[in-house]
Amino acid sequence: MSKATKSALFIFSILILDQSLKIWVKTNMTLGQEFSVIGNWFLLHFIENNGMAFGMEFAGKTGKLILSVFRVFAVAGIGWYLVKLIKDDVSYGLIFSISAIFAGAVGNIIDSAFYGVIFSDSGFFKLATLFPEQGGYSSFLHGRVVDMLYFPVLKGHYPSWFPWNAGSEYIFFRPVFNLADSSITIGVAAILIFQKRFFSHLPKKN
Repeated sequence: MSKATKSALFIFSILILDQSLKIWVKTNMTLGQEFSVIGNWFLLHFIENNGMAFGMEFAGKTGKLILSVFRVFAVAGIGWYLVKLIKDDVSYGLIFSISAIFAGAVGNIIDSAFYGVIFSDSGFFKLATLFPEQGGYSSFLHGRVVDMLYFPVLKGHYPSWFPWNAGSEYIFFRPVFNLADSSITIGVAAILIFQKRFFSHLPKKN
């Protein structure tokens, strides 16, 4: 099996897992609902992300459109680079790392591009419907990214002598994310950790 085929199967597998979980959460959980997967430190907690990482937004619908278009161009660039790496016959480690980043980026683009069209709106007491008769909750490229993975491993309170947030509650790890985000993070981390091995094929400069 060629490196291109293995990369394609790897990307396809990530997308299937990511989208299957998102669709299940969207159609079986109300917004803000959560339940335990493993104890109190691994939860499924349904939220939707309107913008960039950690829910940041800018410039309303126009900003959302700009962000979605930027993501499409970024994914196209990553895809081109991945094809180039495969043609250059680089290590499997680098190919799978870039494939993971590519798959994660595509996974979140699918949400932004199509979820507003194919789903009804989720609510705190309302399940979303796939392909509703009245149409989706938004337009093409204006969908919201579905997040659900939550790992509040440590909970406690800042000590009273802390210079900020004294006495207030802290949670580690607070962000809620999805499998696509995880795929991107793992791909980037692998490149940073193994960069010397991955890029050893490049000619050294004096």
